[in-house]
Amino acid sequence: MKKVAVIMGSDSDFPVVSKAIQTLKSFSVPVEAHVMSAHRTPEAAAEFSKNARANGFGVIIAAAGKAAHLAGVLAAHTTLPVIGIPIKSSTFDGLDALLATVQMPGGIPVATVAVDGAENAALLAVQMLALSDESLASKLEEKKTAMKNGVAEKDVRLQKAVEEL
Repeated sequence: MKKVAVIMGSDSDFPVVSKAIQTLKSFSVPVEAHVMSAHRTPEAAAEFSKNARANGFGVIIAAAGKAAHLAGVLAAHTTLPVIGIPIKSSTFDGLDALLATVQMPGGIPVATVAVDGAENAALLAVQMLALSDESLASKLEEKKTAMKNGVAEKDVRLQKAVEEL
């Protein structure tokens, strides 16, 4: 099975990014996490991305706040899918990171999830890998069923609570 790389621009992003790592692990997807900066270590980020396919990765998730150029730098150096997680910062509440992540030039695609949307980034990565892995596709179906059942159970509880009013 292909690995997923989770690259964060700063270790301060780890509390958000940890949700992606946990989600990937819940699907038994091999994951590696690293800190790399688009601005402070651009050579390391480019080198990692250039070699990601040869090193067994199938998807790269990049999390960054503020200027949030990390996903674009990684995407510029690979043909693997890159998923950007804009990280909420104190400056513009994550809007700056969201805009930086979604405004990629033609030819350098980055799939972008919501601000701090680490779980969805991981699920999107799993969906990408599941295109060629039936066991992952089955696990995704099970997750969708569990979510559906969870909502139905909540509705039953709500109906009982409404009747008791």
